[in-house]
Amino acid sequence: MRGERISSLPFCDRADPIVTAPGGWDGLIDDMLATNTPFTGRCFSDNAAVSDPRLRQVGEAAWHGIPLDCTEEELYKRISSTSRRNLKAADRNKVQVVASTEIDAVHAFHKLHVGLRKNKYRLLAQPREFFERIWQQFSADDAVVTLLAEVDGEVVAGAMYLVWGDTLYYKFGASLSEYLPMRPNDALYWAACKLALSRGLTSIDLGISDLDQPGLVSFKRKWASVERRVVTLRGGPDPIPKTEVGAMLGELTRLFTEESVPDDISTQAGALLYRHFC
Repeated sequence: MRGERISSLPFCDRADPIVTAPGGWDGLIDDMLATNTPFTGRCFSDNAAVSDPRLRQVGEAAWHGIPLDCTEEELYKRISSTSRRNLKAADRNKVQVVASTEIDAVHAFHKLHVGLRKNKYRLLAQPREFFERIWQQFSADDAVVTLLAEVDGEVVAGAMYLVWGDTLYYKFGASLSEYLPMRPNDALYWAACKLALSRGLTSIDLGISDLDQPGLVSFKRKWASVERRVVTLRGGPDPIPKTEVGAMLGELTRLFTEESVPDDISTQAGALLYRHFC
């Protein structure tokens, strides 16, 4: 209802075109542009798509990764001194991190996720069913792990990770703002590092961060030793300008993320509306 468009793997951090043969990219994009439909994709800045003059760059984000070509002790020395101090603070504050591959942990994390999206960003969260489907796809191989940070038995922060190939992928994270001085997010990151090392993985993909979120970029830099750029590309005709439908979705989002609206109502609104935002 927002107009016809093509989006490569919506809601993913990036979807680099998989082409190896000479001329492979031209064949792929020629067919795409022949549809005369607005097209959006995101990929690393060194991908062949970025140099195609028929596409225009409309966005850029930071990507961070952690190589695991070392022992746990060596990795601890690699992270920033600030992160090491924060880990000690988390220990003093008795932050406990629990790792789970069960669906109950996904549900517990989703509650945090809804609150963060609503209260900090004034956005609707992805439906709980979206997370449940991710869990269904990866749980058979124990390839979905939810880390929950607890203080006195209360879940105060969490993160959802996926294992694919030899990499641990950070997908979602959320926390309660009033507990941030206890450094639960640092405890979660270190728990993820130890988990990846224990499974014999070779890297951690921390995903992308918008450049207009310098705090998040700075936080990831304290942990990661690799930083790259992910660009958003657009091809074909310009998307349809914001219509009455787009304005309506924006206004509904504003209404359902008001402070006075209970989180369970915002959750239901996200389940109804989120698919229209891709």
